[in-house]
Amino acid sequence: MGQNALHVGGQVPNFKLSASNGKDVQLADYAGKKLIIYFYPKDMTPGCTTESCDFRDFNGGFGMNNAEVIGISPDDLTSHEQFIAMHKLPFLLLSDPEHTVSELFGVWKLRSWEGKEFMGIERSTFLIDENGVLAKEWRSVSVEGHVKEVLEAVKSI
Repeated sequence: MGQNALHVGGQVPNFKLSASNGKDVQLADYAGKKLIIYFYPKDMTPGCTTESCDFRDFNGGFGMNNAEVIGISPDDLTSHEQFIAMHKLPFLLLSDPEHTVSELFGVWKLRSWEGKEFMGIERSTFLIDENGVLAKEWRSVSVEGHVKEVLEAVKSI
């Protein structure tokens, strides 16, 4: 699927991935709630740790606004479990090793790091409303201040 597979105001198709709680989790499980999905490149890396801990620290605010947070990366469930334990993350992390959901959201992209090019996750966040409609998206996210901005958006819908 291309970059424009999803658009703000459009319905997000149901998807299912394995989650850090050992279960398969699907979008439909969150019907009636706002859902924040943040895609991040890799467990245990500095930017992803900062972002995940920010979502952890603001989690109560999301909860008070009928919103839940999930993180998605290509990492396996063992890595996710370690990441959650290390940083006391209060939400599920989903494993997308085949990057099917990452491609659905258009965040699986050609990246470069230290002169090498590779395919990977472009740090991005999506806010889905109670009816499964994409309400807002943040692509190519810069970590600092991002989660506070997401919380403000959650409060506004």
